Amino acid sequence: MAAASQIGLAGLAVMGQNLALNIAEKGFPISVYNRTSTKVDETIDRAKSEGDLPLFGHYTPRDFVLSIERPRSIIILVKAGSPVDQTIQSLSSFMEPGDTIIDGGNEWYQNTERRLSDAHSNGLLYLGMGVSGGEDGARFGPSLMPGGDYAAYENVEKILKKVAAQVDDGPCVTYIGEGGSGNFVKMVHNGIEYGDMQLISEAYDVLKNVGGLSNDELAGIFDEWNRSELESFLVEITADIFKVKDDLAEGGLVDKILDKTGMKGTGKWTVQQAAELSVAAPTIAASLDCRYLSGLKDERENAAKILEAAGMKDEVHAVRAGVDKKRLIDDVRQALYASKICSYAQGMNLLRAKSAEKGWDLNLGELARIWKGGCIIRAVFLDRIKQAYQRNPNLASLVVDPEFAKEMVQRQAAWRRVVGLAVSAGISTPGMCASLAYFDTYRRARLPANLVQAQRDYFGAHTYERVDRPGAYHTEWSKLARKSNPDVAAALH
Repeated sequence: MAAASQIGLAGLAVMGQNLALNIAEKGFPISVYNRTSTKVDETIDRAKSEGDLPLFGHYTPRDFVLSIERPRSIIILVKAGSPVDQTIQSLSSFMEPGDTIIDGGNEWYQNTERRLSDAHSNGLLYLGMGVSGGEDGARFGPSLMPGGDYAAYENVEKILKKVAAQVDDGPCVTYIGEGGSGNFVKMVHNGIEYGDMQLISEAYDVLKNVGGLSNDELAGIFDEWNRSELESFLVEITADIFKVKDDLAEGGLVDKILDKTGMKGTGKWTVQQAAELSVAAPTIAASLDCRYLSGLKDERENAAKILEAAGMKDEVHAVRAGVDKKRLIDDVRQALYASKICSYAQGMNLLRAKSAEKGWDLNLGELARIWKGGCIIRAVFLDRIKQAYQRNPNLASLVVDPEFAKEMVQRQAAWRRVVGLAVSAGISTPGMCASLAYFDTYRRARLPANLVQAQRDYFGAHTYERVDRPGAYHTEWSKLARKSNPDVAAALH
């Protein structure tokens, strides 16, 4: 069989189909394969109807692999975990040394490193490639995060650069680094996304309940915010959500949606990795906790009844009565922006820590650049994050970049007002509170950690350092406390 296709793609669910059509539309002949043949037929039909695109369907792994020009590059888009291993097994027996496997799923980075090593033992090259942007991104231009063998990236660089989202400073793809770095970067991208979505939901909660705003007013506000420093994909789609009316009942559709959030696991991995690397990521962690709590719908409804019976009063209406709506809207905008900067700072610090541990040499400014288009967290201020790391590649935190520092200081009064108002109204804003606590802890030259360290030394002889002289010290705290104040010691016994 004569090879005709420049690349292959196996796995034709929503993302796979759309990415295959995107590649074909950019002028690269592509072979596609799926275990269930109806998906192959469906993709061929779409390729015909969307402009007779150069897409060729195959029904066996052998025909599929042999239809691709050598050195072959094959993208796999199947569910993470064992389905990836099974797909690799079914395809690799027909592949030859120098061919490349590219896993485009949300995979745990260590699985990618294992597969990379397995591929090498068979003479194959391997890439673990994060793909962000959902089905629209896959079809019209995603953000792509390939990591693994550089030679594999070079084989497909021309295709990926055409297929990726295009922004003012180039396509939203770059070679991320070695090993599982591409998957790790995509995982942290998703962690930042968790934080971002949580913060937007809190802004909505405060505006709706404390501000008393209708869905139509909220749609207008988010549209306006999307023309400000908050311009981003998530703010844009939030405005759209508020505009959609329910076709099964009165009012807006958003109000009929059950308040339970699903999750795929990447946010959890991000928080676990932050803990393992001793990197503070409280905004991302708060967003994960909120997803867990949202799942306890029955328990929450029960708690509301029990606490109301115990005398808990709804303070929202009392607080709302004294609120200046216009000022609240502006305050929430500023609080959302400042909180988001903290969330992105936490994600970037996690990437830097992992890069140092693994020797990946991640370019944080370049990562911010490839997130400017195609992906879920794309936002106008990513360009400024890129510039911050260009100014100082060793930047300790976005919070101390001179430009961002100025903005945080300008917005902190509004931020504190929003958090204070929410607390007094009994509306939980864990993301905004976590971001503010992160900011306040990070900016303080001295923390009460001296007391914690004294406690550790008291009960566990863990020693402590002093501020005025070098060395490690241990104190017999209980003996000295009794000796210095015998009256207190006597009263305690």
